Amino acid sequence: MVPVLSLCAAASEKRSPNGSDSCDWLDWLCMRFDLITIFPEFFAGPLDHGILRRAREEGLIEVNVQDLREFTKDRHRSVDDRPFGGGEGMVLKPEPLFEAVESLLGQSAGAATRETVRDRKTAIVLLSAGGKLFNQETARRYAQLERIIFICGRYEGVDERVAEHLATEEISIGNFVLSGGELPAMLVIDAVTRLIPGALGNEASSQNESFSTTEDSSRNTSHLPRTTGHAILDYPHYTRPAEYRGWNVPEVLIGGNHAEVAKWRKAAAIEKTRRNRPDLLGRE
Repeated sequence: MVPVLSLCAAASEKRSPNGSDSCDWLDWLCMRFDLITIFPEFFAGPLDHGILRRAREEGLIEVNVQDLREFTKDRHRSVDDRPFGGGEGMVLKPEPLFEAVESLLGQSAGAATRETVRDRKTAIVLLSAGGKLFNQETARRYAQLERIIFICGRYEGVDERVAEHLATEEISIGNFVLSGGELPAMLVIDAVTRLIPGALGNEASSQNESFSTTEDSSRNTSHLPRTTGHAILDYPHYTRPAEYRGWNVPEVLIGGNHAEVAKWRKAAAIEKTRRNRPDLLGRE
């Protein structure tokens, strides 16, 4: 396994009582992400900036990268092969993926004749264009877990037995096709990390932004149109200068009346949702 800036409690010079650098003794505040990929070097940059870097340094998350080619058995370190039935492209083989996950879990992933008990606090996520659409609700659910193992697809796809019998979920980040699952995995990690207590510093930041639920936020939207899943986009934001090239900040935001500001933000959030994401709105 190739640990790319793998940090947890030890990152902020904290150590377990026995002096180890493990996050096990702090598992209540440390989430582990494992990334299985043929391009381990891809993740070095994104992990070293912003919220992800701070979360790692403060021991809130641990990120490890596993080179899939370490689980190949031929001299060419082949991870893919031609699809049965013909067709374009190459398909990632099941053997190295199953063995990589089993190595990370420390147990068998099972077989057709032998099932295995899965840890409900661990998700094995296959990133692919054919998966269920990732959204904020999924991010909130993932933030309750202790560990997520990401399988980054490549080439034409991944052997379907991986999706059916190894992964606990198959996730897509949108209705488009990318070259691989590495970038989607980073997006999911970022979205989940933001929801881990302490990652943002100000917990209200994750409660009052796009796709936050009415239950999560302090906004009373009872007088506003119903939304699917009670999720709407964030309200528009403005900062100085108050006038720029003839475009002015809404007067209500600089008037000092907090009640009126709150009312304006509620209405503006609904209007922006109607304009940019009408699919989120239910019938009025």
